Amino acid sequence: MAGAAKEPPERPAEKEEDYRLSICGKLCYAIGGAPNQVAGSAAAFFLQIYLLDIAHITPFHASLVLFIGKASGAVTDPVAGFFISKSRWTKIGRLMPWMLACTPFTVVSYFFMWYLPPFVSGRVAWYLTFYCLFQALTTLFQVPYSALTMFLSTDQKERDSATAYRMTMEVLGTLIGAALQGQIVASAHVSHHCTVNPPVNTTDSWHDTLSFPDPSDPLSHQAKVYMIAAGVIGGVYLLGIVILFLGVKEKDDPYALNSDRAIPFCKGLGLTMKHGPYVKLTASFLLISTAVQLEQSNFVLFCTHAAGLRNHFQYLVVTILVSAAVSIPFWQKFLQRFGKKCAACGVSWMIPFAVMLVTIPNVILAYFVAFISGLSIAASLLLPWSMLPDVVDNFRLQNPHGKGHETIFYSSYVFFTKMSAGIGLGISAAGLEFAGYKAGTCRQSDNVILTLKMLIGAVPAILILAGLFVLLFYPITEESRKETKLALDVLRRSHQSTENLDDHQKDTSV
Repeated sequence: MAGAAKEPPERPAEKEEDYRLSICGKLCYAIGGAPNQVAGSAAAFFLQIYLLDIAHITPFHASLVLFIGKASGAVTDPVAGFFISKSRWTKIGRLMPWMLACTPFTVVSYFFMWYLPPFVSGRVAWYLTFYCLFQALTTLFQVPYSALTMFLSTDQKERDSATAYRMTMEVLGTLIGAALQGQIVASAHVSHHCTVNPPVNTTDSWHDTLSFPDPSDPLSHQAKVYMIAAGVIGGVYLLGIVILFLGVKEKDDPYALNSDRAIPFCKGLGLTMKHGPYVKLTASFLLISTAVQLEQSNFVLFCTHAAGLRNHFQYLVVTILVSAAVSIPFWQKFLQRFGKKCAACGVSWMIPFAVMLVTIPNVILAYFVAFISGLSIAASLLLPWSMLPDVVDNFRLQNPHGKGHETIFYSSYVFFTKMSAGIGLGISAAGLEFAGYKAGTCRQSDNVILTLKMLIGAVPAILILAGLFVLLFYPITEESRKETKLALDVLRRSHQSTENLDDHQKDTSV
């Protein structure tokens, strides 16, 4: 009886020193999320041009695939948050089983997303099906993975440090994805029938010349290189989940009172949507992430058709991502010294240079713009995931009698981000359709070129400025963060003291 009374609880409260994260643990956590970024980067930069120029799907149908696919992933977010919040704690945690289970299916759906079927009439349905599956499965991975930040440590600095590691590795993953995809599939978009500088007496027949034959054969060179790239990235997925599983230990956070129960999902969702700091943060970065998504999805098309940089696009993409990867540590130090809201100014750096590239398409300027854009993209990636744990802590302090809401915050944030990105992608592809985009032609019409310039320059600039304006009203400051940390530490000590008292009473009664 006495031995039974002294059995440890299912999720014991860890000692404070146990929440210190090792460099190895941070690296394993960061590497675990990189494959999603590798695949997401390849899709962001190349899926639209693949659907248009390789699969020969019309811009309207491509916009449907992109929008519905993103929407399916967005719809999966709250569903995933609901079921994950109901999950029981296992020997490997509450979040890890979800990531392990969905990874093999994600790899299969990703490969078939880049497979060119031998039939033509059903290609839209094919790509729509597998893109929706891929988006839904990546959501089932991303929601628990992003929420895992809250279960690595109770220390804000440790979580911020782990987030910086994660963002650095995710940017490197984005770089790897774009570089792998770009180098492997570059030959699929090179044609001897197109010249970089068109002849002076350009005719309409040259406009309509196909840059390469219709690759309706699934064994054609264009189809093969895309499948090779998909296979390589699928292997990266498997490697990442193994490292995450072996190197990361999920820990519960004993911040709530001992008698508390988990917040019901619907009630927690309602409280989340009413939490002021969360609403302002989400609204701000919805606009900013939409701008970045528009830049990514249209950059290759812009370089190919509007800027005369057909032979440079893969190197420009690599320049953007290298700049983003190496600047993550800089932004981490910057936000630690000057605050997270102040660091948000870096997101706006890309605006004047992107406008310059649109108005003065020049090779040297393009590489400089790519470098500056990388700095801005790094800030836009790091800041929301660094600020979201602060919002969750603020909510914890205001609602100390409930637990289990972390996945609600992260799943709803990813939901709104994906919906915003899906709308942006749909609008951009639909705009190309209305402008008269012709798949596979050497040169597009002036309307298409103007549309691409707007999607690269003016539209992202407006969205970024609007997002930064909303962020001005974000209420959490560096001082309030410190106050929240101290108050939560008091709650944790109170919880641990209550547990120790209960254990002592049980022992006495026995």
